[in-house]
Amino acid sequence: MFEPSGVAIVGVSAEGMGFGRGILLAIQQMGYAGGLYPVNPKGGTVAGLQIYESVASIPHTIDLGIIAVPAPHVPAAIEQCLYKGAAGVEILSAGFRETDTPAGIDLEKKVRGLAQGGIRVVGPNCFGIYNPRTGLTLLPGPDLSREPGPVAFISQSGGMPVDFAHVGKWRGIRFSTMVSFGNGADLRETELLDYFLHDAETGVIAMYIEGLDDGRRFFSILKQVTARKPVIICKGGMSESGMRAAMSHTASIAGASEVWKAVIRQCNAVLATDLNDICNYSLAFSMLPRARYRGISLIGGGGAIGVAAADMAAEYGMLIPELDPEIQQEINPLLPQPGSSAKNPVDVANPFVPPANLQKILVATARSRDVDIQIVVQLLYHYKSLSIQMPGRTVMDITPIHDFAEAFSSAAASTGKPVIVVLPEYKQEIEALDIAEMIRTARKLYTEKGIPVYSDVKEALRSINVISNYQSRLLTRD
Repeated sequence: MFEPSGVAIVGVSAEGMGFGRGILLAIQQMGYAGGLYPVNPKGGTVAGLQIYESVASIPHTIDLGIIAVPAPHVPAAIEQCLYKGAAGVEILSAGFRETDTPAGIDLEKKVRGLAQGGIRVVGPNCFGIYNPRTGLTLLPGPDLSREPGPVAFISQSGGMPVDFAHVGKWRGIRFSTMVSFGNGADLRETELLDYFLHDAETGVIAMYIEGLDDGRRFFSILKQVTARKPVIICKGGMSESGMRAAMSHTASIAGASEVWKAVIRQCNAVLATDLNDICNYSLAFSMLPRARYRGISLIGGGGAIGVAAADMAAEYGMLIPELDPEIQQEINPLLPQPGSSAKNPVDVANPFVPPANLQKILVATARSRDVDIQIVVQLLYHYKSLSIQMPGRTVMDITPIHDFAEAFSSAAASTGKPVIVVLPEYKQEIEALDIAEMIRTARKLYTEKGIPVYSDVKEALRSINVISNYQSRLLTRD
């Protein structure tokens, strides 16, 4: 299902932009190289492809059926795919158990019964499957990344995986497979979690869950998975109003929030509160070594940023230790004078310290036995003021982001101590669009070198803490 050589799309119209036509065009635009076979009883052509009048009339093998017809016609479409020998189907159509009507509940029972006959079902009421390696994509995602990576995402929601895929594209998070399973008439969170445990392409698993089909089995599998791979869980429906929303969204009974929090902690999973947390933690787990991080060096920013960072680090049980005098002596000549400090936080006094100097500072601070990981805070927007004073030069021209990327990655590689970069975007007025372009380009260069980037120090510290706690509990459990 996740890497099909042939896909039948049932419910494609020759005109208009329904779900069927939309997913067909999206898969085409993603560059899917397998066979695409649109199906509609009226026949015709669409996007240069013949529309077959039925699944049975397709003269090729299909592995996956995508169903986008009105709910009452879905069981018949599943039967066609079953008889054609498809491994599975994804049902984009809504109008099932989530409607809380006898007709919708009965239709979902029929779907479940057909699944027991030898075909797997993702959905109904979902956005489907995204697999960067093959070009299979979620509705309506024609422009998601084709670069595969280690993060899998399992979601009852359809919109959240689309949003996560888009954010991941610019933040440097790369995915193995995403599955939006909606109502979960057949394939659900537990079986998918077990699948990704054994999937060699997946190193990190993130989940959005509203409710469980079998809580005891889920938590048993979860404990097995977290012993080998980190699992990030965003639980929808933690409040009373959230539970009501979850029931109308995917017909899920959410469960008590305190029970969820306790069991997630006992299983050594990571609790995320929203998509931003999922992105931050997925980035950290996919780019940073899994280790206990206690001591941090913080370089750059300004005095106030350093003080706030030290306070935040203490909240998470981490330290920003003062560097040994000999290390400070080595760093001092590399810093602008006066106004700088080599103690840790290393206050660089101004944002224009050359990349070569920053690299030497990182190498020197890494020699401290009390430093496990390094954070560089870059206020790159200040380069705009320099460009204004240099007629004919743009902020992109004068900011040495390529050299910074090389300096940070070289320092991390030579010292064995990871480097994280924080790139605040304090200037977001219309006149600062050139700064936004430069910072986005810098983020891309850094993440391509394996340097995770965060927008503020707190996000970076929380993400480091999540990895450290996961590893500590893992070692304790072992």
